[in-house]
Amino acid sequence: MRVPFHRPSITEAEIQEVVACLRSGWLTTGARVHQFEEAFARAVGARFAVAVNSCTAALHLAVEALGLRAGQIVLVPTLTFAATAEVVQYLGATPLLVDCEYSTLNMDLNDAEDKIKKLRRGKLPLNPLAEVVGIIPVHVGGLMMDMDETQEFAKRHGLWVVEDAAHAFPAAYWSKNSHCWRRAGENTAAITCFSFYANKTITTGEGGMAVTDNFDLAARMRQMSLHGLSQDAWSRYQGSGSWDYQILAPGYKYNMPDIAAALGIHQLARAEELRQKRQRLARNYFESLCDQSAIELPPDPPDRIHAWHLFVIRIASSQGQNFRNELIQRLREAGVGCSVHWRPLHLHPYYRDQWSWSPDLFPVANSVWERLLSLPLFPEMTSEEQHYVVRLLKDLLTQSAPVRKAA
Repeated sequence: MRVPFHRPSITEAEIQEVVACLRSGWLTTGARVHQFEEAFARAVGARFAVAVNSCTAALHLAVEALGLRAGQIVLVPTLTFAATAEVVQYLGATPLLVDCEYSTLNMDLNDAEDKIKKLRRGKLPLNPLAEVVGIIPVHVGGLMMDMDETQEFAKRHGLWVVEDAAHAFPAAYWSKNSHCWRRAGENTAAITCFSFYANKTITTGEGGMAVTDNFDLAARMRQMSLHGLSQDAWSRYQGSGSWDYQILAPGYKYNMPDIAAALGIHQLARAEELRQKRQRLARNYFESLCDQSAIELPPDPPDRIHAWHLFVIRIASSQGQNFRNELIQRLREAGVGCSVHWRPLHLHPYYRDQWSWSPDLFPVANSVWERLLSLPLFPEMTSEEQHYVVRLLKDLLTQSAPVRKAA
């Protein structure tokens, strides 16, 4: 049997919407994108939504709209995908890497506090006089950080917050301040950015969304998403629109086309259904693997609604990276797709060589990433496929038992 790491859930409704878009004669940004934006804003409880061609684009537009300038510093988790830190550098600013919490793998705000102190004392490989202006938390795997605590931290240090929610739709946390569930994007940051990449919780093939409650930020992101023009093609080519436009700023080419939004409209309508399917699969993994002492299962606290974009297990600390890598290889040889999320940024050649980040500044991420393993989890995963993954994993762990005892 072959079990992919991910397989998208596409229904006839999505297919027919894409076909209708193709037959409409309008393929780029238009009515379907605007429909998708309005529906997504309602879904997360935000006032405004700007659809773009990737979450990376959304993050870039967000930090630009907030006025990030060259020489400034933004707090970014070291355990994240490249995009979170790259967008900071697009504008000539510098990411200050922060360690992760052991339990959640999310950014450790205590370490963020410590990193700011180290920066001011000249104990980091960054300019100690540079202004720290923002923080970009990431909800790893779909498990949200406590955004009340994040906002309190940001307010204490005078920082803006851009929320990287690439994994976290739909997701929520129980707000102790508000005494209610708060969704990612529901006034949880100045701007929250989502991903609709092919393997995300809902997909448009490639795509992303930035949401905010601030009219000016939304207007700036929308303008900069299409070359800084005063109006988009949809506005110019409609009978009631004007052919003329003005370039108001040197913008980018980040707009989402209607073909992608055609997928997104129907994926969005099924978002909670898809989340519940992923949650059931996660529960099955918990029940099937809870007796395996060779691995640690991911956290699932009761004060979180988990998006379950990823199901990340950890290999026992006595084994480490070599065993994890061997396990991945053997799973793949048996037809099971799996992955690692992620090699920390400070261990990549670019960050190591550019800023000389020392691994001892990130003790948790530096040790835990060597044991991380993401198992396949997607809404249309069959019980037979999941049973095969579990049985194979258990067999491989059992076969390694003598090695673990020797270690």
